[in-house]
Amino acid sequence: MAEIALIHSVLGMTPGFTAAADRLTAAGHTVHIVDLFDGAAPLDSYGPAAERVQKIGVAELVGRARAAVQSLPPELVYGGFSLGAALSAGLAARRPGARGALLLHGAPNAASIGATSWPAGVPAQIHMALGDPGRNPEWIEDLGSLIRASGSTCDVFDYPASGHLFTDASRPDEYDEASAELLWKRVLDFLRDVDAS
Repeated sequence: MAEIALIHSVLGMTPGFTAAADRLTAAGHTVHIVDLFDGAAPLDSYGPAAERVQKIGVAELVGRARAAVQSLPPELVYGGFSLGAALSAGLAARRPGARGALLLHGAPNAASIGATSWPAGVPAQIHMALGDPGRNPEWIEDLGSLIRASGSTCDVFDYPASGHLFTDASRPDEYDEASAELLWKRVLDFLRDVDAS
């Protein structure tokens, strides 16, 4: 089965995020949770969460993500929610040995992940809601092009949801059950294929 480094969103380790880790573990995968905020309680709203990220600094968060996986085997699937998706893309692109990238609720600007190329043979999936206020079609296209230029596959999945973290059942204003279940089916299929390769 796959070994996954899973990185949370700006909100931190919400109940929905930990439920996602539990779901992947129940499917037989090994999940390493990357806690960027040193055990701090998750936040409920994006304004204070963005302020926390700004106070810590992006460079520091990148360093924390790298440090968190340093002792793990290189053959990881990197998965992340929103902010965690951007960090996962950077790790998959720059840390040798990656087996895949699962970018949930976010697709970073290709230039922002600090890589001008993508490693061959590292497939990726991008999952985003069509109504996500943070959705940037140009970034999705650019990142997909960077990944495909290496010969790796990059599947982009759009969902008819309006919430940003639409898989997080602990956020009823954003959660979309049908879209969430479809996303997890696709994620588990991706991990099965990675494991088979």
